[in-house]
Formats: sequence, structure tokens, C-alpha cells
Amino acid sequence: MDYMTNIRDIAKKSGYSASTVSRFLNQTGYVSQSAKQAIQQVIDELDYVPNALARDLSKGKSNTIGIVIPQMQHPFFTELINGIMDTAFAADYHVSVLESRYDEQLEEKYLEKLHRKAFDALIFTSHKLPLARLAAYQKYGPVICCEDPGITPIAAAYVLRKKTYMAAFNWIKKNRYSKIAITLSRPYQLSATSKVTLQAYRDVFETFPDDQLIFEGVDSHPVAYQAASRIAQIHPDFIFGNIDDVIAGVYQYYIDNQLKLPKMMGQENQISGKLLKIPTIDHHLRQLGQAAGRLAISGDVRQIAIESDLIIR
Repeated sequence: MDYMTNIRDIAKKSGYSASTVSRFLNQTGYVSQSAKQAIQQVIDELDYVPNALARDLSKGKSNTIGIVIPQMQHPFFTELINGIMDTAFAADYHVSVLESRYDEQLEEKYLEKLHRKAFDALIFTSHKLPLARLAAYQKYGPVICCEDPGITPIAAAYVLRKKTYMAAFNWIKKNRYSKIAITLSRPYQLSATSKVTLQAYRDVFETFPDDQLIFEGVDSHPVAYQAASRIAQIHPDFIFGNIDDVIAGVYQYYIDNQLKLPKMMGQENQISGKLLKIPTIDHHLRQLGQAAGRLAISGDVRQIAIESDLIIR
């Protein structure tokens, strides 16, 4: 087939108007049975395949969901994306993964693409822009965040973290650990997850942890291995990690340097945590992604909360 074959070619060869061919291809409006047969015969002869993207755009849809993530390699976002793709592909949607690096200008750029109909919906797995700014773009299409939005009127799928964090810190307290090092991906001021972690600590221990016990910017095994040298200097009796892979990095540093291991707890129920047999918190990220995907497709402005689980090994 010639790559330039189009509706006009089919119309000319079939003897029917371009508008009739268009109605047949898009299944909109009346087309007689004889016209259907003649048009289909020409399509078969020319081996014509309609341009799905052009057809979707003509209907005002791209059938694409944009997924905004701060970084590509973090296991938290990988599992979340897998869940979104589960829902999107089942509904015949495409996904486009958009790295933001917590850059407000990039996030604005992606919102403008929603405005210009490059995407049918945007899911912000995390963000730098204020929630109110994201919510303002809902007039152009669904915008979904992955945190508790509070009073901001925006669609959201999020994990109920605080109850489980409090259960974890109560378990730590019950077992008489008192000097607890805490690793966080982002600073308290910038991260909803960091805030709820330290608020849960405060509610259980009736005070915030000392600054020297908080280690920010620790988001991977290699970074955790480097941070472990500073953690070891303060001699904690417990390390509360933000993901299991982070705890694995700290664990490896202690082993490599023949240091006495403190008790440790991770998050996300990763393979590394299972191998080390450490306690963990499962936030069911794939389930979270599936919920966010459903909101993106339905366009419902509502909140879906996912329960997390404390796993003691």
C-alpha cells in the first residue's frame, strides 16, 4: 500500500463521498449496507489501516495518560507506574511517562500539554507545584495526585500511611528502642510522606526526633550505603528506613565494616527486605497505581484511600 493512501483515495475508488467513508471508518452516522460492502472491499484491496491517533484526536481524545514522576529509577515510582499501566492498557489507553525532577517549569509544561489535548489525563505521582495549581487545570481534563489532598478539590489516590506508621513506632517503642535513626527521600518541608512519618513519630514518642537522627535525600541503595557512615557515627539502636532497598544499603555498609547491626525496618515489602527478613510496611503501590488509573479514565473528581500494612518478620 502507498503510505499516502487516505480517505479520499478510498472514496474515489469506491465511488462514495469522503464523508461517507469517514462515517464508515469512525462508525458514526448512517451508512447503507451496499456502501459498507463497497468501502470495505476497497480498504482490503488497498490494505488501508486508519491512523488511530488521528482518529482519536478528531474526537477530541488522545487516549493517552501522562504519568509525571520525579525520577525514572526509584522503585516506589516503578511499582506505581506498573499499576497505572494495568488499568490503562485494560481500557485501551496509552501511557506516557514524564520525568519532572521536581522542576516546576517542567510540571507546568506537562499541564499545558493537557490543556492542548496532548493527554486525556495527567497523574502526578509526586510534584513541586502547589496542589491548588494542579487542581486549576482540571477544567482541561482529569488531574490526579497521589497524596491526601486535604481540602483541595482534586482527584486523588493515596495511601493511609499515618495509622500504619503509628503502629510501627508503637511496636518500636514497645520493644524498648529509643535512639531511632530515620531515613527520608525528601525534606519534611517538601514531602507529604516525610511530614506524616515525623508526625506519627511525634504522636507516639510525644516529641519530634532530634535533627541528628534524621537523614534526608536517601532514596536508593547506593545513597544509603554512603549515608550509613554518618548513621553509624550516632550509634542508633534502631533504623527506620523509607524503603527496603535503603535499609539494604545501610545493612551492607555495617556488614562491610564489621559493625554491630541495629534493628531495622523498611518499607514497600521489596525483595531486599524479604531476603534480609526485616519488618516492613507494605503501601500496596501497584494497587495505588491502579486506583489512580481508574480516576484518570473515569474523570471522577474524588478520593480513593488505600490501606497499608505493617509486616513484622
